Amino acid sequence: MHAIGIDLGATNIKGVLIDDTGNILHQSKAETNEQNQDHWKNAVAVLIQELANKTSQPVSAVGLSAPGLADAENQSIAFMPGRLDGLENFNWSEKLGQKIWVLNDAHAALMAEATFGAGKGMKHVVLLTLGSGVGGGILINGQLYQGLSQMAGHFGHSTVDANTHVQDVTNMPGSIEVAIGNVTVEARTHGKYKTTEALVADYTKGEPFATWVWLTSVRQLAICIASAINIISPEAVILSGGITKAKDALMTPLLRFLELYEWRPGGKKTPVKLARFTDMAGATGAAGFALSKSK
Repeated sequence: MHAIGIDLGATNIKGVLIDDTGNILHQSKAETNEQNQDHWKNAVAVLIQELANKTSQPVSAVGLSAPGLADAENQSIAFMPGRLDGLENFNWSEKLGQKIWVLNDAHAALMAEATFGAGKGMKHVVLLTLGSGVGGGILINGQLYQGLSQMAGHFGHSTVDANTHVQDVTNMPGSIEVAIGNVTVEARTHGKYKTTEALVADYTKGEPFATWVWLTSVRQLAICIASAINIISPEAVILSGGITKAKDALMTPLLRFLELYEWRPGGKKTPVKLARFTDMAGATGAAGFALSKSK
């Protein structure tokens, strides 16, 4: 059984052809050209056809991940203001003449891990995507939990500092997205660093200012994760996204802070894992989600 997954981003469109165990049989990429909606809509169609031509077996399902909130039927992105003009309420199934399952990109990253990756075989999982912003997803009883208006799992908009005047895009004060997202690193470092990668590089060298900024962010992330554990009680918390490239520089202090903040009744300790999938997580998860809907 083969499936195709597409990850539509503002910069690139990524596509994969997978089998039902998550093995990537073929992958491809195209530029989005965000300002030209005819271009990226047609590019998606071309990628799907290109990938379908790579197998002699029938393609059982096609999924597409994109930023924004999917509609209740997972057939389009219902809400995505300010980016990818023309995406909102665009029915991909009608455009392409076949069933296309559509979901949020962070939800797709969760599905990649739950179906094929670090959360495989688990019923209850929380995933946080740490990148320009912070997103996430929730798996309950083996199913993606999307909630009313498909908003569930947006851990990036949970507050870790209610006393600040700084609000994120959803109006939440002191959210974890503001605390650790790459989009705010320049503001958080008073202009000294433009990327999290540069900040972490100086942290690993023991630079005092970088150490203070980075550990402050990681501490707040630990508080966010501990809160999610208290509310959802997952079998694992999985971290994905570009910031996880910090690896030990992230995980060593994070796990130390979790020793302070995580509630561990009876010695229960929730594993915190790095995601298996990286660059193709959205596309792979979209394909996995589509497979789950086609069974």
